[in-house]
Amino acid sequence: MALVSALSPHAESQLDVIVSGLYSSGYVVLDHVFDDNYLTCLLKELIDLKPDDFRPAGIGRDDEFHKNRFVRNDRIHWLEGDETFLSSYRTWGESLRLAVNRRLFLGLYEYECMFAHYPEGAFYKRHIDAFNAGINRRLSTVLYLNPQWGSNDGGELLMYAPDSDKVINRISPQMGRLVVFLSEEFPHEVLPAKRARYSLTGWYRINEGRHPAF
Repeated sequence: MALVSALSPHAESQLDVIVSGLYSSGYVVLDHVFDDNYLTCLLKELIDLKPDDFRPAGIGRDDEFHKNRFVRNDRIHWLEGDETFLSSYRTWGESLRLAVNRRLFLGLYEYECMFAHYPEGAFYKRHIDAFNAGINRRLSTVLYLNPQWGSNDGGELLMYAPDSDKVINRISPQMGRLVVFLSEEFPHEVLPAKRARYSLTGWYRINEGRHPAF
């Protein structure tokens, strides 16, 4: 299936908006970064991966990995990086990596990505994306792929202030909405969804043992 261009006409300028938002607030929420037709094609390709067959998501990494259905019950499919339908998205992601490194000196090194499926009623309790063991995930991205998502469909992303119980944003997972935030700074959670909820979720990592100054 041939995919149309991923970027909306003002996508390059959106890179500056994202970097400025990260500098001033540590996170940014944007709509219409990607072309609507591309998002529709992207969702179809990801749905063809059969989300109902995805493995249950776990918590932690390597030896610390475990599953806890009381913390999260979404299902995930890790993307290997060679999927042709993601080439435009990954090209944009590389542009974002370079822009962030150039202006914020975060030392972002590589990007890992997964397709997340939240069946009806699924959730993910409050957590931080960075792992305790070592320095790894530095910047998180979430691209929502939920057409005609209504205010009564639930599944919102709650963003908390660093080291606080204060909710600073309640983000509806509407089609094409992009959230980018500093992985180590912002606790967040996913509220139960009332219908199937999809997102393309990724993290920029740095080399283990290197912690560039912000």
